[in-house]
Amino acid sequence: MSERSTVGPHKVVLGTYSSHEAAQHAVDLLAEHKFPVEHVTIVGSGLKLEERILGRWTLGRALLTGASTGAWIGLLIGIVFWIVTPRVVEGAVISGIIVGLLFGAAFSAVAYFLQKRAYTSMRSVVADRYDLLVDAAFADEARRLLSAVLSTPESAH
Repeated sequence: MSERSTVGPHKVVLGTYSSHEAAQHAVDLLAEHKFPVEHVTIVGSGLKLEERILGRWTLGRALLTGASTGAWIGLLIGIVFWIVTPRVVEGAVISGIIVGLLFGAAFSAVAYFLQKRAYTSMRSVVADRYDLLVDAAFADEARRLLSAVLSTPESAH
């Protein structure tokens, strides 16, 4: 953690962290000691897009994913019909699941053949560093709390 001067007229940098989790941990420490954390901001700098490859995207996987999503949607629609129309029995729920499963699988198969990638991934935005900012009026109290908490043996997790 490094310290810097002010950023803008109303915020002060308490520290800079290499991970979002470390910055969140510092905010957690402040919150646990009754600091008014609504005056704290975490700002990521040096943003980049990271795409983590999860695996191959096959027709079978596409059908299974589409069918399960469609079944859930069908279940929800079937439950709504069951609640709204008391005369409709459990058949509405079962029909909703089956129709949702079939439509989900069909749409997913079409999407699979139109798609150009042979893998599935998860995208996220990550930063090179995370600055912990606090309103200038609360900076001294926040610094005092963080230094006191981080210097005690119990805080070393």
